[in-house]
Amino acid sequence: MIKNIIQTFGKKKKSIAVAIIKGPGHGVVRVNGTPLDLIQPHILKLKLFEPFLLLGNEKFGDIDIRIRVKGGGQVSRIYAIRQAISRGILRYIEKFVNESEKMKLRNIYLNYDRSLLVTDSRMIESKKAGGRGARSRFQKSYR
Repeated sequence: MIKNIIQTFGKKKKSIAVAIIKGPGHGVVRVNGTPLDLIQPHILKLKLFEPFLLLGNEKFGDIDIRIRVKGGGQVSRIYAIRQAISRGILRYIEKFVNESEKMKLRNIYLNYDRSLLVTDSRMIESKKAGGRGARSRFQKSYR
């Protein structure tokens, strides 16, 4: 049986998540080899499920998603993963289902949260000379 494969990515600060979507499959979603239910921290687990909850099970029940994520901290990893998942689902539907269905789902994602599809370009500002950080300066003394 021929598998339909799509590869997408999501970024947030220094975190990069690469999602490989294969279909038809069994609906398995794994992040670095672990199921999506066991991802830490538990408080942000709902953020991971947002791309699925917005669409419902009928849209992605027959595709497998494998995600590799590296870099950054816990929160930025979560946001990179959710972006990779939502972009991957859209690209899969565009390529293997139809374009009109993709536009409907894209509007659902954009109306809910733009960061599901668009990369946040904000990065950490680098440290400069003359101070302890990017903007702070050493205290000035006149005597």
